[in-house]
Amino acid sequence: MTAEANLDPPITLSICIPTYNFGEFIGETLESILPQLVDGVEVVVLDGGSTDETQAVLGAFQARCAALQYHRRDERGGIDRDMALTVELARGKYCWLFSSDDLMKPGAVAQVLKEVQSGLDVYICGLTICTCDMRPLKAHPIMRLSSEATFDLGREEDRRAYFEHAKTTTAFFSFLGSVIFKKARWDAIPLDEHFVGSCWAHVARIFRMIPAGLRVRYLPEPYLLKRADNDSFMDKGLIRRFAITIDGYHRLAHTFFEEGSFEALHIRRVVAAEFPPYVMLYAKWIGSGADLEDRLLLERLVEAVYRDPSFRNRLYRGAFRAAPASLVRALVDGVAAGARAGRRVSPRSERRAEREPA
Repeated sequence: MTAEANLDPPITLSICIPTYNFGEFIGETLESILPQLVDGVEVVVLDGGSTDETQAVLGAFQARCAALQYHRRDERGGIDRDMALTVELARGKYCWLFSSDDLMKPGAVAQVLKEVQSGLDVYICGLTICTCDMRPLKAHPIMRLSSEATFDLGREEDRRAYFEHAKTTTAFFSFLGSVIFKKARWDAIPLDEHFVGSCWAHVARIFRMIPAGLRVRYLPEPYLLKRADNDSFMDKGLIRRFAITIDGYHRLAHTFFEEGSFEALHIRRVVAAEFPPYVMLYAKWIGSGADLEDRLLLERLVEAVYRDPSFRNRLYRGAFRAAPASLVRALVDGVAAGARAGRRVSPRSERRAEREPA
């Protein structure tokens, strides 16, 4: 037997799952992935120091699947460092970041293996938003495109088209389950310590690839089911959760693009689209019983989201400042009633709304 025969076969795809205290969900995630594994595909789980049953759950799965790697930190590392270490531990030519509470659709691994044969740098795949108990609700909007498209973000013409077509921050790599990338490109860019703790260090890493050319393919077909109402960053409340995205993406725009550039403008446009006035008014109602610091934070976020000069943004800012708490409550109740009538709100969302202070 030759020495070459003893070598492990090359890994084409590493499914990289950073996790923290999602032992309740990660078993279901792995059950959706492991039956799809073939030669050349591995799963890498990085446990960021969980204090729940995650270690026991992973131990049982490891006994069943040799292609599953499980690594555990002794202390909590935070999502930015955990994500970076998960990819560092991976051996695949491509890495697919994946959340530890979402589900992979049947056939998704085979489809990704087919796609990466094109050799591009990044692939953005579609997803389906579900309730917390995984009942499908709707396709998550990413781009203003209904078919597959390829862009080289290193070329200004392509970059302009890509940014113009973006509908949500998922187009700008925010949701890890939608991002598949060439590991060699990732490894060539070090972890940006300035973005560690922001939740967006992975986005900063990808943005830094753009000047050297970044070939991105948009795949509108949903490859996964995203579990809603299970946001692990809600521990400090809704307003501070909003700040993670609003401040984070404004900072990304300011860091990597000129203030008046079309790139920065479209990033701010997408952020504003994700936080329309009724969402900010809902936060105002929720925050009516919050401390002064959170109420001031929300006012600052509204000014930031609707900062670009336009009549509409002036109207939004003025409406937010002027709307009395009683009107806000009536608007929120009306939206909630309409959502319930259309069966678009999950049971957990309804229970959460009922628990919020009036």
